[in-house]
Amino acid sequence: MEEVKQIDFVKITKLILRNKKYYLYTLPVAFVLSSLLIICVPRYYTCTVTMAPEASVMSGGTLSDMAATFGITLGSSNTSGSDAILPGLYPDVVASTNFQVKLANVKVTSNDGIVCDTYYNYLKNNWKTPWWNKVFLWVKSLFSDKSSIGSSSDKLDPFRLSRRQKGVLQLLERNISCSIDKKSYVISITVKDQDPLVCATMADSVKAHLQEFITEYRTSKARIDYNHARKLCEEAHAQYVKARQKYAAYSDSNEGLILESYRSKQEDLENEMQLKYNTYTAMAAQMQTADAKVQERTPAFTTIQESSVPVKPAGPKRMIFVALMLFLTFLGTSVYIVTKKE
Repeated sequence: MEEVKQIDFVKITKLILRNKKYYLYTLPVAFVLSSLLIICVPRYYTCTVTMAPEASVMSGGTLSDMAATFGITLGSSNTSGSDAILPGLYPDVVASTNFQVKLANVKVTSNDGIVCDTYYNYLKNNWKTPWWNKVFLWVKSLFSDKSSIGSSSDKLDPFRLSRRQKGVLQLLERNISCSIDKKSYVISITVKDQDPLVCATMADSVKAHLQEFITEYRTSKARIDYNHARKLCEEAHAQYVKARQKYAAYSDSNEGLILESYRSKQEDLENEMQLKYNTYTAMAAQMQTADAKVQERTPAFTTIQESSVPVKPAGPKRMIFVALMLFLTFLGTSVYIVTKKE
């Protein structure tokens, strides 16, 4: 049976101290190289916005709460106000191409006031990348198919995007993230950007566009019903006005007559006018009901944390990176000394 080889830390320490000259070469080189590398990485800022939508059908009782613990959403018998798009799909909505195209057209201004353009043009013309990324893209462009790049127009069409437009939208997607708590349904929107003012502006814009999307989706059917009821109300009002004018004209032209035929005709016109009026009032009441339904379906949002211009950059952590590289260099050098000098 082989004996377990014990590690002699005293011997290792003495071996390292005798060969400390190696560290005089490796550690300064590691410090300089890691510093040069991390300085090339642009600083970035983050801004987070949190909001909570109204709870339409979220009180499903103990069973629903237990299911939410395992990430399962149970339905309820009272589903008149529930959404076909569940809150868990909001991150997918934010990541969709149509949503990103809308965000790309948002006007942004840099913190120094030099850049004032759409977010798409800002990312395309002002986004900084490390030099090795530029070299990689240049090498990649040498082997790319020039004919498949697409139109040179900068007009964003979600149905047909050029290769460059897709690249900019992919950068936009990486800068914007959306998450939702399955228990509390709190929506968190985080934006990463190299400019603090642009970062806060886009965080607020993503929140506004997401609220607009949710509101438009939830009220779409109710708005269709309201527009239909308003059209019927306008038609009924026009018919009532026409019947009233016809009755008034007939009464004025035959004023003073007591013939039975006149009275019969006048009663018919009056009855028709009253019928048109009753139809109009019924349509007006239906339109008011439809308008109230639109207001009922319009969701209310509570903003828990508003967007704020960040003061300090969120990364990269340059000191931590340099310290980590020095530690790895020290560790690698120590392993080399121990394995080679034994």
